Amino acid sequence: MRKFNIRKVLDGLTAVSSAASASSAAQQQQAGNRESDIQETLQSEHFQLCKTVRHGFPYQPSALAFDPVQKILAIGTQTGALRLFGRPGVECYCQHDSGAAVIQLQFLINEGALVSALADDTLHLWNLRQKRPAILHSLKFNRERITFCHLPFQSKWLYVGTERGNIHIVNVESFTLSGYVIMWNKAIELSSKSHPGPIVHISDNPMDEGKLLIGFESGTVVLWDLKSKKADYRYTHDEAIHSVAWHHEGKQFICSHSDGTLTIWNVKSPTKPFQTITPHGKQLKDGKKPEPCKPILKVEYKTTRAGEPFIILSGGLSYDTVGRRPCLTVMHGKSTAVLEMDYSIVDFLTLCETPYPNDFQEPYAVVVLLEKDLVLIDLAQNGYPIFENPYPLTIHESPVTCCEYFADCPVDLIPALYSVGARQKRQGYSKKEWPISGGNWGLITQSYPEIIITGHADGSIKFWDASAITLQVLYKLKTAKVFEKSRNKDDRPNTDIVDEDPYAIQIISWCPESRMLCVAGVSAHVIIYRFSKQEVTTEVIPMLEVRLLYEINDIESPDGEQIPPLPTPGTSSNPQSIVPQSHPSTSSSSSDGLRDNVPCLKVKNSPLKQSPGYQIELVIQLVWVSGEPPQQITSLAVNSAYGLVVFGNCNGIAMVDYLQKTVLLNLGTIELYGSNDPYRREPRSPRKTRQPSGGLCDINEGTVVPEDRCKSPTSAKMSRKLSLPTELKPDLDVKDNSFSRSRSSSVTSIDKESREAISALHFCETFTRKADTSPSPCLWVGTTLGTVLVIVLNLPPGGEQRLLQPVIVSPSGTILRLKGAILRMAFLDTTGSLVPPAHEPWREHNVPEDKDEKDKSKKRRPVSVSPSSSQEISENQYAVICSEKQAKVISLPSQNCIYKHNITETSFVLRGDIVSLSNSICLACFCANGHIMAFSLPSLRPLLDVYYLPLTNMRIARTFCFTNNGQALYLVSPTEIQRLTYSQETCENLQEMLGELFTPVETPEAPNRGFFKGLFGGGAQSLDREELFGESASGKASRSLAQHIPGPGGIEGVKGAASGVVGELARARLALDERGQKLGELEEKTAAMLYSADSFSKHAHEMMLKYKDKKWYQF
Repeated sequence: MRKFNIRKVLDGLTAVSSAASASSAAQQQQAGNRESDIQETLQSEHFQLCKTVRHGFPYQPSALAFDPVQKILAIGTQTGALRLFGRPGVECYCQHDSGAAVIQLQFLINEGALVSALADDTLHLWNLRQKRPAILHSLKFNRERITFCHLPFQSKWLYVGTERGNIHIVNVESFTLSGYVIMWNKAIELSSKSHPGPIVHISDNPMDEGKLLIGFESGTVVLWDLKSKKADYRYTHDEAIHSVAWHHEGKQFICSHSDGTLTIWNVKSPTKPFQTITPHGKQLKDGKKPEPCKPILKVEYKTTRAGEPFIILSGGLSYDTVGRRPCLTVMHGKSTAVLEMDYSIVDFLTLCETPYPNDFQEPYAVVVLLEKDLVLIDLAQNGYPIFENPYPLTIHESPVTCCEYFADCPVDLIPALYSVGARQKRQGYSKKEWPISGGNWGLITQSYPEIIITGHADGSIKFWDASAITLQVLYKLKTAKVFEKSRNKDDRPNTDIVDEDPYAIQIISWCPESRMLCVAGVSAHVIIYRFSKQEVTTEVIPMLEVRLLYEINDIESPDGEQIPPLPTPGTSSNPQSIVPQSHPSTSSSSSDGLRDNVPCLKVKNSPLKQSPGYQIELVIQLVWVSGEPPQQITSLAVNSAYGLVVFGNCNGIAMVDYLQKTVLLNLGTIELYGSNDPYRREPRSPRKTRQPSGGLCDINEGTVVPEDRCKSPTSAKMSRKLSLPTELKPDLDVKDNSFSRSRSSSVTSIDKESREAISALHFCETFTRKADTSPSPCLWVGTTLGTVLVIVLNLPPGGEQRLLQPVIVSPSGTILRLKGAILRMAFLDTTGSLVPPAHEPWREHNVPEDKDEKDKSKKRRPVSVSPSSSQEISENQYAVICSEKQAKVISLPSQNCIYKHNITETSFVLRGDIVSLSNSICLACFCANGHIMAFSLPSLRPLLDVYYLPLTNMRIARTFCFTNNGQALYLVSPTEIQRLTYSQETCENLQEMLGELFTPVETPEAPNRGFFKGLFGGGAQSLDREELFGESASGKASRSLAQHIPGPGGIEGVKGAASGVVGELARARLALDERGQKLGELEEKTAAMLYSADSFSKHAHEMMLKYKDKKWYQF
């Protein structure tokens, strides 16, 4: 455990004015007394870190499976992840330790188990009868590479095809190999002179389990007799095979080929195909063969009782359809429907009414797994509409660029967002219920509302209901609607601050109580939104343009006035170089021809219809200054009680009154200090010809390796946490995916020091100076050099006066110092409770209400939340400040540092949040070295320090956030959100909250064979596989061929499903119920057999009596 100072008074940080030694001793004593007054209730036992759930589309999917009885869908990925989906709200994430790609998945239908085959030639058996599935057995092949697996329905023997063309058989109960092997040379014998290639298909004849159809890549198909251990028929074709499918009667099968053809074969006619179809080939005249097409990657052949069979295939388009989207083709009778997909097809499955392969299949839907989406097509409705997807799989619809998480929100927020979001839903979906409906929901033990907000590269913002470990989209806001779209590249001269995604969201500031929303975009634009349930049309979009300068003495302003070389103490409050405008600027270049006074984006000048939901209050844009583009915004804050928004970048800070639509403050960072600037700064050298920066702002230049020097905000560059001083910036080392400190930079040392960015902003009502006797509204500003400055806000009275009188803004002179860039600030009262920023309750602004005027004036003034006057005024509040390196608690108004803790020496904090937990508060931090830490407040005692995950990419840094009640999240892949908890209570309740995947369901009855089929044969032929593949018949397999690895699932399964005796009893009862069900089924089957035997005997007796006395020639 690292050392930390319990108390350190006057450690040289404040140093604004020197105090006498006697008074400092008195303050130290006072701080000590105050410390004992605050009872800290949080202890280390309140903390435990664990992952809760993963939401979103499985990243880089590679395999698909469906259990038609349990109605559960499984998706495997290229990174070894496994995602299981049941009914909406029931989903589960598992991970193979090796991280190898999943190449195939096979359910043990209605058994609560799943077999996964991986690219590292391992097979794994997953137990799904527990809330967190675990591996029961694994089998690692040493000499063979797995290419295809097949597990017949209700069989315990898994066929495994390999790259060498051999087939091995695995007992899925014991996960051991049978001695029975089908060797490729035996299968093809002399039918081919060369090796037939890897196995691409295995399936048993639906009507005869003893016959196995084996498809080799080269085009050879073999029907193998398992009992006689020889091939019955061999079917050869010139074109490579991609997939094979049976007709349910077992007399025909269909193959898909690499030239875009389908061949249908009669089982007993191996010489040539019964029929050849080219679904997308142009039929040429003169009876010539159609032109070759792209490969048909998969085909399925599904029959119906009432009509024609369905042939469903992916791929096979003609080569001249350049630029055409990937397609799924559905052939039904004479009709052919080509369904275009948004992304390439990974796999598809047809959902059928029966799990039995020897019955009419009756297909009702097709699940199509795309590279970035999951689509379900309704086969029963005309036009094949898609089902509305209830899973939260659209997180990545546009790449996520930032994320915020709010737990314990006002209870009316989610219904309000849902009601406006419901109007945005698309029409034309299938009328039927979502067919993947397995599993059961867990118990809801958390009752507080949770909201996740995601900002995206296309400028959209999504609000998600994240309550009780589920996720559902509530509302989507498109911020790009306010700007003119450029029709071609020549028409976008101003968006070159970024090459692509000019509307991308960088920072979100949201006040849940007042519902005010403020966003900062990558083109140095800020938009303020107000929530309304009424539709309005805005005739003129209110806008301001702000000219935020950094230059000290080398830039001439457009008016020809000289900016003073260095600010004097009195000039710090004078707003300089402001260009407040309600219409787009017209001056586009300065006297020397450089672009000047133009924003990066053009706001629409036509009326804008705004739907219910978030509506634009004001658009603020930073403008070009003498050929230099505006720098991207690094921090943002909005306060509804004050009617103010403030934002900063590496040039300076600007504050806007969004009620009066005026700029109140526009200062370079240096000017904020006035005469108290602790740094010796020199004028920058002129850089008129400087290229527009592509990343965040200058402090990022030269710190990312070339592979990551892309300009899209969705890349590693775009992170508001990267507003760090250059010498402290992380260097992303692609070779080992780790961060190392780098002092090399393309920026000069002068620029490095002077480019101090605004990294944290916090509105509050607190003590601004040492001499203050009562708190007042102010803004605390944190910079990347570890400085905290305080700006005093003098607000006019509420009501009409608030709109008429100006807000007066002035620096207080208070300066505090920490090591590393400031990340977060918060305030505690004398009891140690969090002092929330003042806010105005939400009300409908589009409906005029006269009687509300008086109330409004009261609401406009923030309510003081400081303690009662009977307590000592001198130590009224505590400021909690967290930087990249350390945390400090400063007593106000005395400004004594009473607690200090160095969080990390070798790394740096990426995210710090002051959050509530178990009726108390703590500081939660996530470090670049992968540690998650928590500290008590105000004493900064370490309560949690767990190595969780190394920072392998900037996506994690950009999206990691903590919130109240021990919740946290980050974007674990470009398409998925990982939620975690650091609360012991939530960890304990998690097992109950998770949904159950497996539910006891009776297996449907097997198809009736009919009397005559049973009498004369012709029904499905069963096979005693145990007799063939068991050790007694086939002997033992070679030990060196595969290695059995027992999984952890045995112990975990018992732990997971049975937390205590009650769970065990429940499991025993469930097992008895299942056994009872099976015995009942057996009894019914026995009775049915007895009845059929009885009726057969009766019929036979009647026939015997009828023909007893007749001679043979009378028949």
